[in-house]
Amino acid sequence: MTTTWRHLPPVARAIAVAAVEAVDAARAHDPEAYPAAVDRLAALDPEQTGRVLGAVVRALLEERHPDGLDGDDVRAALEHAVRAAGAWRDVDPQVMVVLLIGALGIHETDEESPVTPLALAAHAPLLIADLLQSRGLDGYLESAFAEIQRAELHDA
Repeated sequence: MTTTWRHLPPVARAIAVAAVEAVDAARAHDPEAYPAAVDRLAALDPEQTGRVLGAVVRALLEERHPDGLDGDDVRAALEHAVRAAGAWRDVDPQVMVVLLIGALGIHETDEESPVTPLALAAHAPLLIADLLQSRGLDGYLESAFAEIQRAELHDA
């Protein structure tokens, strides 16, 4: 855990720790550590966790496509992530679709989703690990928390 997260409130810090553990286990293709990390992530508030992980996914996609994403870009990201994760564990492409379109703001997260919080927690780290490639997660988490804080201040 980086020292830059010491300032985070306990709930945010717990999300950051769980996300890092899950993404690290996904990157290592660790079939023993991954389910335990997913369980810790899924045990947290799904709305808050979803906002953070969605902001990370959105930032990674925007960084890869600074001129904007089109349907082909989204499809390519989806196919790559499903193929990469599917090489070492079961993956539900529909859950990945929900994650991608939710992160892009196309799918309202308020709506009843047929996807459970556990399924989202199990797939988000796989998607993030694939989008990160060799980059670190820390900066994206910091940016996600800052973005969420700005939005909350603006809405207040």
